[in-house]
Amino acid sequence: MDLSLTETQQLLKSGVEDFIARESPREAIIELAQTEIGYSQDAWKKAAEIGWLGMAIPEQYGGSGSSLTDIAVVYEALGYGPVPGPFFSSGVLSAYTLLALGDEPQRSKYLPLIASGEAVIALAITEPDWAWGVDGIQLQIERRGNSYGLNGTKLFVYDAITADYLITAVRTGDNPTDVGFLIIDAKTPGVSIRRVEGFFTSECEVTFDNVDVPGDALLGGSASALNGFEAALRYSTPVLCAYKVGGAQAVYDMSVEYSRERVQFGQPVGRFQHVQNHIVQLVNHLDSARWTTYEALWKIDARKPGQDISVHLAKAVTSEGFVEATNYAHEVHAGVGVMREYGLSLFTQLSRSLYHSLGDPKYHRRRLADLIYDDGSSPAGADHDHGDHDHHDH
Repeated sequence: MDLSLTETQQLLKSGVEDFIARESPREAIIELAQTEIGYSQDAWKKAAEIGWLGMAIPEQYGGSGSSLTDIAVVYEALGYGPVPGPFFSSGVLSAYTLLALGDEPQRSKYLPLIASGEAVIALAITEPDWAWGVDGIQLQIERRGNSYGLNGTKLFVYDAITADYLITAVRTGDNPTDVGFLIIDAKTPGVSIRRVEGFFTSECEVTFDNVDVPGDALLGGSASALNGFEAALRYSTPVLCAYKVGGAQAVYDMSVEYSRERVQFGQPVGRFQHVQNHIVQLVNHLDSARWTTYEALWKIDARKPGQDISVHLAKAVTSEGFVEATNYAHEVHAGVGVMREYGLSLFTQLSRSLYHSLGDPKYHRRRLADLIYDDGSSPAGADHDHGDHDHHDH
């Protein structure tokens, strides 16, 4: 098992880093964080032209159908920025969800829009009394002949503020597995979107007030779509992990540079044992996040068994690792680290924001434990229903 990047992937990563240095330097990102939408639409258009938004999308729908590791290489570099924008929400999570759940007309309509950057699509899953997984989905649809009625709220919807469409998880019946996904035009009467104060610009509350949704908006026309959504998460989650690895790498580099340049008591602070210890601890969390992530990517691309085990492990490790990496970075920087114009706080806020995205570490450790427990009596990587949460892979 060789988890190092190929020469082509190294070139791809260098290309993304050059693009970021040119189009989205950290000073510009700091300023963008204070704007209404929080990201550069010019950089978004250029990323679409390069083809980054279509990497997860097959060529027949206007994308490139890249390997998952190639996609992760790009997103690790974006996380190093950290470049803001609906890159992951639209170009990865929504793309894989549409591929897994959509019928041919739906794929043909929406996937080219994602790949070209013409439309932003966001995924609305969690609710005010929220929990990640099927149990947290309580938004019930009302059948109205050839359409559906929708009343309720979704919370922590990433990138909804600029979304053209919302893929919304709904409950279609009384059984635990009666869950479906509607793709809704964000400009539909009754849909309102506001940013959640105190979080990143991208995190929003979406309210549906007597919204009428056409019948063909149900992805795949299926009343239950959990198998497909689990598949979409299996592919999307390691890419999000790679984005966080990029962020952890950035705070490591910032910390090492600062420890060399900051002089105290006549010598660089990096010569003090406590500072060295903080950096060593940071490296431990960075490496743990990186190698669990790239093992999951390798298993999926190589079609190895135990994919779900590796994905759940990677998500738990990177969520905690990114938070801890920023904590140790602040120990190294002391007071200067909290200055907005310095940039470290961007990563601190991002690490907390993404800690819960696609499930927090507790959720993934629980899933991981179930899979390990079942490993002796079922196919490796298969999920099963144990009553208190969703297990519907394969």
